[in-house]
Amino acid sequence: MTNAYDFTAETLEGQPAPLAEHKGEVMLIVNTASKCGFTPQYAGLEALYRKYKDRGLTILGFPCNQFGAQEPGNAEEIASFCSLTYDVSFPMMRKVDVNGPAAHPLYAWLKGEKKGVLGTQGIKWNFTKFLIDREGRVVGRFAPTATPQSLEGAVEAVL
Repeated sequence: MTNAYDFTAETLEGQPAPLAEHKGEVMLIVNTASKCGFTPQYAGLEALYRKYKDRGLTILGFPCNQFGAQEPGNAEEIASFCSLTYDVSFPMMRKVDVNGPAAHPLYAWLKGEKKGVLGTQGIKWNFTKFLIDREGRVVGRFAPTATPQSLEGAVEAVL
């Protein structure tokens, strides 16, 4: 059976980032964008990360430019924006597609494991969130409108 630990991403710096490095941790995987109405959620994600990282939470941000071209920057620009604007300290990955034929394999799997409203698979917008338990299973999918603070109960339940 496939789980989240079977996938590898790439950091903003271009280094391989096997999700197996997070085995035994709870992961919140989020497609992000720097120029979106939901971009201020970076602050909430960082607060959630800082509050729970010592208990085993990691947040993985995956910049994506598929929704309104709201992540036009290159890796250096994204890293600078996240650091300077929101003091992001959780891991940020290289920009990916989350829908369509070029979707990152992790996102193809996430969408199949936890469908959206009315059974749809496609990601509807930036800041869609997937919660992964310590076994690498998808236990939650949250809409972009779900604030990081609103996820605390779900995060605590799997920590």
